[in-house]
Amino acid sequence: MSVELCRVIELPRIPEARGNLTFIESGRHIPFDIRRVYYLYDVPGGASRAGHAHKNLQQVLVAMSGSFDVLLDDGREKKTVHLNRSYFGLYIPSMVWREINNFSSGAVCMALASEFYDESDYFRIYSAFAESVHRA
Repeated sequence: MSVELCRVIELPRIPEARGNLTFIESGRHIPFDIRRVYYLYDVPGGASRAGHAHKNLQQVLVAMSGSFDVLLDDGREKKTVHLNRSYFGLYIPSMVWREINNFSSGAVCMALASEFYDESDYFRIYSAFAESVHRA
């Protein structure tokens, strides 16, 4: 996989005077069926989250409130994406290392995942991830 496959997806947005509405339909607005949803919040200033890659799982990250940066690394190339709007999702395919940092006060990061939680799907040590990428 490659960081070039990571992309920001604009989600549907219905603006009106009473407040805006954004919705996400599984398999329609994102390129997989959603099997799990979780979110990060109350992240202390200066803290970093994620710091892993997945062997098979794909994700879309959304800044539901506030902002944060996502560092993407495929073992060859790196790029950083800043998320700060609840109608943009960042698609991350499998085999891309991600680190989430620079959380603003009150930031909430929602993750939509293509698979149920499975610890064996994780690379939690960067050197093991990089070795796997270079073997492929």
